[in-house]
Amino acid sequence: MKRTAIVVSLSAMLAASVAPGVMAQGQDVRLGHVFATDSPVDNASKAFAQCVTDDTGGDISVTVFPDSQLGGDETLGRDLSRGGLELAFLNPGSLTGLDPLLDIHYLPYIVSSFEEADEVFYNPDGVLQTTIRETLANHGMKSLDFFELEFRAVTNSEQPVESVSDLEGLKLRVPGSISIRSFFDAAGVQTVTLPFPELFVALQQGTVDGQDNGASITYNSRLFEAQEYMTLTNHVYAMGTITASDHFWQQLSDENKDIISACASESASDQIENNRAKNAEYLEGIREAGVEVHELSDEEMAKFVELGRSLWTELEDTYGADRIQALKEDVGASNE
Repeated sequence: MKRTAIVVSLSAMLAASVAPGVMAQGQDVRLGHVFATDSPVDNASKAFAQCVTDDTGGDISVTVFPDSQLGGDETLGRDLSRGGLELAFLNPGSLTGLDPLLDIHYLPYIVSSFEEADEVFYNPDGVLQTTIRETLANHGMKSLDFFELEFRAVTNSEQPVESVSDLEGLKLRVPGSISIRSFFDAAGVQTVTLPFPELFVALQQGTVDGQDNGASITYNSRLFEAQEYMTLTNHVYAMGTITASDHFWQQLSDENKDIISACASESASDQIENNRAKNAEYLEGIREAGVEVHELSDEEMAKFVELGRSLWTELEDTYGADRIQALKEDVGASNE
């Protein structure tokens, strides 16, 4: 009788551990991201974590690990895909090693204003979000919502960049993005792909001359401390995704899935608003640190846009001609 009772008890425990929708009460989960502590993304991640913890009544307690404490985006993506990490505020554009479709939103000059970004990037039925959601799902990840990174700029320690020709010969760190690398390669840049956690030291040591993050990341990650010039090229508008591991997601009850989804939507919306409100403040902080900040003339910006958009057709082999055409239609609709 005792042996039978033990077998039944162990079988019940095993079933509970693998049954979908079953999660032990009070489970602690981890959320990782690469962004600086107290940046808009970090603050949004902490608000999200608090929301989940409060609204699930402590069933799920989320601890945030900022500043690449759990690794760069590549590591976070791999761990989410394998089920070794539950949640992340992820930059999918850095995951092209996992799947090149994840940086389709990095095509140069998709939009030129926040108003256009709202229409194209934050359209849940648009080709950008659809492609990223479907591609992440193919790799064991669920995209819960999308937040803002920024319009990207060019910083360097060699010379002001006031025209496309000024880029030639600069050695710039770029993320693992086919689109961004193709843009700078076409401009004559020596592109170097480095994980974000290695960037600051590479700038300090002169391993690279510069990089292409915008005001928010450049300021909050203190990259400007190793740079002398910044140009607001706006060559890429970037967004990130609040992402869950499928392994974690499938263990949740429907009620807790709804709670987490609602918390993701609220924190993403607040983050976009806060990020834009602080953009001018970040630029001013960079200027006050002694960095020369340049805005391109309309004539020169047109040349940057022409170069960037000329690459779309060349990149059809990477993203698919159908997706490029759908993107052109999304962009056209936003300008009507």
